Amino acid sequence: MSQDKEQKDCIELSSDRQINALLNDMVSRLKEYTETQVQHINKLAKIGVALSSTRNLDQLLEMILDEARAFTNCDAGTLYLVNDEERTARYTIVQTESMGIRMGGATGQTINWPSVPLEIDGKPNNSNVCAYVANSGEMVNIPDVYEVEGFDFQGPRKFDKDTGYRTRSMMVFPMRNHEGDIIGVMQLINALDAETGKSIPFASEFEELSEALASQAAVALTNAQLIIDLENLFESFIQTIATAIDEKSHYTGGHIKRVAVLTIDITERINKTDKNPYAEIHFNEDEMKELHLAAWLHDTGKITTPEYVVDKATKLETIFDRLELVRTRFELAKAKVRLKSQRLQTAPTMSKATREKHNETDELTRKLDEDLEFVTKWNVSGEFMPDEIIERMESIASGTVEMDKGVEHLLSENELYNLEIRKGTLTAEEREKINNHVVLTRKMLDKVPFPKKIRNVSFIAGAHHEKLNGKGYPDGLTAEQIPLQVRILTLADVFEALTASDRPYLPTKPLSQVLKILGFMVKDGELDADLVQFFLNEEMHLEYAKEHLDPSRIDV
Repeated sequence: MSQDKEQKDCIELSSDRQINALLNDMVSRLKEYTETQVQHINKLAKIGVALSSTRNLDQLLEMILDEARAFTNCDAGTLYLVNDEERTARYTIVQTESMGIRMGGATGQTINWPSVPLEIDGKPNNSNVCAYVANSGEMVNIPDVYEVEGFDFQGPRKFDKDTGYRTRSMMVFPMRNHEGDIIGVMQLINALDAETGKSIPFASEFEELSEALASQAAVALTNAQLIIDLENLFESFIQTIATAIDEKSHYTGGHIKRVAVLTIDITERINKTDKNPYAEIHFNEDEMKELHLAAWLHDTGKITTPEYVVDKATKLETIFDRLELVRTRFELAKAKVRLKSQRLQTAPTMSKATREKHNETDELTRKLDEDLEFVTKWNVSGEFMPDEIIERMESIASGTVEMDKGVEHLLSENELYNLEIRKGTLTAEEREKINNHVVLTRKMLDKVPFPKKIRNVSFIAGAHHEKLNGKGYPDGLTAEQIPLQVRILTLADVFEALTASDRPYLPTKPLSQVLKILGFMVKDGELDADLVQFFLNEEMHLEYAKEHLDPSRIDV
């Protein structure tokens, strides 16, 4: 009896031990599985953070496939982007680690393979696994592509035959954005055993996690593309505004574009040089973008400047050249003189006094012709007008002519005011309107909510008429207050204006004279001497001249 009890107790003890061992094994496996899942989830979270912080589209696409392959421990993969309009899936990233293949993305070679059609003859292309996933939105997990029916794997078989590779397991899943649209397909190939390195099927536990990763990637991709599209839209809008401003005057058409291109060219040369004083200076991507936008926007304020001021070719010009009015007034004065002379000649007898009066009339006519020629000469922009010229102009203006509404001066008060401009064609008020365009530029751009990384666009654009000697406008900044970006834009703006061939108020100059003027501006403390010297050492003036100037003007 006691022996039976002992046997029974032993059996029960053994059974308890087995149950405990089984429970411990189950707990251990559950703990291992849970830890693995937590690790996977943590890795997904880290991948999500990495993806959301990348804005470069090529780098992002490459990172998506890199992370997916690392996450599932597979050898190869392909990322396709869906084109809804063309109904195709385009090869974007192709990787095979064991064969050293990296195509597409930021570092890989260009992929010239034809896109996968999502439809054939108007019907879904379900024979291609990528097209099927893009059309259906369903994930596909295949243990061995050589042993599956329903899909056409002639492509992988041919690749294997040509290279000796063996395509085995494959997991293909859609990339859905936040709106549920399928924007791409990710195809992972040949999961690897962590210990042996041999190809194995993709574990079912990766299916949902991989789809989660694909969704994260799709959202990051959509956001990056949206940001790029917005930036492109913004830049296109800026260039449209710049073109409209340029086209206000056919004389300045293309000015803003040429200044923008020249500004960035100078900046890129500074980034590349290893020579002082710019060897240690390097503009990063955001600073380059900031300067690029400032160059395109530097004349935004001219949108409010009247065309007749921008294009004022002569001193008397407003919406038309008032010299014609002056000429008509002089011709009328001469006609009045001749008419009076004819009346004298028709007298029955011409006395000596009458004859002298007639001779005096001829002299007055000649004087009117000389005065009109004088006015015409000084109506254009030329040399500095000295005091004696001013005095003669005022004397001419005091002359009168009888008109229907009474006696008028040969030159009106406003015409005389314009003709007495000592240098150039602009009055002080018109010059103020021209100068004020930079104030308006800054005022307009200050209302644009530029991102923090390019927040200086308004300042750079609005300071391109400042001078190192403090005599510029609108703020009279000193050299210490004018950063290199502004100095670069200023040089580009000045050089383009000096070399322009179609400004009515600025005579065309040969390149040698342009360089002399740059030298004078450096000597007077208006331009940065180091920057101008760098500009010349790089022979950028010659490159620009060959592209934009008539060969006859290139005399250096």
